[in-house]
Amino acid sequence: MTAPAPSFGLALLLTTLVALGPLSTDLYLPALPTLARVFGSDAAGVQLTLSVFLAGFAVGQLFYGPLSDRFGRRPLMLGGLAIYGLATIACILAPSIEMLIAARFVQAIGACAGPVLGRAVVRDVWGAAESARIIAYMGGAMAIAPLLGPTLGGFLTVLFGWQSNFVILLLVCAVQVIAVAHLLCESNVQRNPGATHPRQLLANFRLLLASRSYLGYVLTFSFSYSALFAFISASSFVLSERYGLTPEIYGMCFGLVVAGYVVGSLASGRLVRRFGGDTLLAFGACLGAVAGASMAALEFSGATSIAAILAPMFFCTVATGLVMPNAIAKALAPYPAMAGSASALMGCVQMTLAAVVGIAVGHALPGGGGALAAGVAMCTALAPLSYLMLIRPQRSA
Repeated sequence: MTAPAPSFGLALLLTTLVALGPLSTDLYLPALPTLARVFGSDAAGVQLTLSVFLAGFAVGQLFYGPLSDRFGRRPLMLGGLAIYGLATIACILAPSIEMLIAARFVQAIGACAGPVLGRAVVRDVWGAAESARIIAYMGGAMAIAPLLGPTLGGFLTVLFGWQSNFVILLLVCAVQVIAVAHLLCESNVQRNPGATHPRQLLANFRLLLASRSYLGYVLTFSFSYSALFAFISASSFVLSERYGLTPEIYGMCFGLVVAGYVVGSLASGRLVRRFGGDTLLAFGACLGAVAGASMAALEFSGATSIAAILAPMFFCTVATGLVMPNAIAKALAPYPAMAGSASALMGCVQMTLAAVVGIAVGHALPGGGGALAAGVAMCTALAPLSYLMLIRPQRSA
């Protein structure tokens, strides 16, 4: 068995699969206040549809990675999409907020196949040297989903109701099933028969967590992403209730913020060969910390405005675009024989931290925009701290 050759078409297919997760969180963001009214829930209850999705995302990845190391990437991808499609139907038919939360958990278990297996396929096909550049360009293209998703979701919610967002997700899933079945060849040519054995599984995870560099890259990436999720969790309520934005206008504002991620990802893809992944990662982490501190300073000094939220958050997402592809590539590079497990553990840590941040921010939302600013500032400060404590000493040794 030989791995598929690197191609633009393969990169495009993997991008759409990886984008399913962000699209599943971002498309229906403008509908969150509507969901609160329809189901008679508070902001914290509706926010659980996001945080529980991340929890399912975190748990599911721990299974997909090792299973794909043993059985291959393609069958696991098809299985994940099947789970996603069935759970999305349950979301559309949910009669209560509790049922919607449960369906979102199962939906996430299906959706997480895309990111964890997509990253593993990139590592299989392009190798360690080119992975950072490919993931960066994929990230820039993938950001089209959160860039346009909330805007589309805002119009769908106003015109057709909140369920229409999940109908679109179901259609996207159906197209992806057809594409994977006909276009995705198996890329895992180094099968590991013992990858799913409990002893081997624990040994692999223990090996990864014992690596300061792996853990450092994972935490730097995860805290940077968690800052973005703090914004995702709180922004629809803060911008809608404090400033009276309609779902359509909120979607446009969200798209403006996510444009920063496109800028950061594309810049990383162009500059990584010149400056190196670690340099771009460190710069991005520091940029995010400055932007997060600026947002908190403006909020707690009383200088509140839409611009005081959106402008710093734009630079936070630029920072995430610089950090994410380089951290992923650097973390996975030393582990070609267990790329699935390494990618899965990274995704689990990422989503677990983001879920915790989302729940904390959601429960603090009655206090206003302070919870959003504090969550962003805390996460963006911890990203460069993780780099300085865990990665930099390794590079200096």
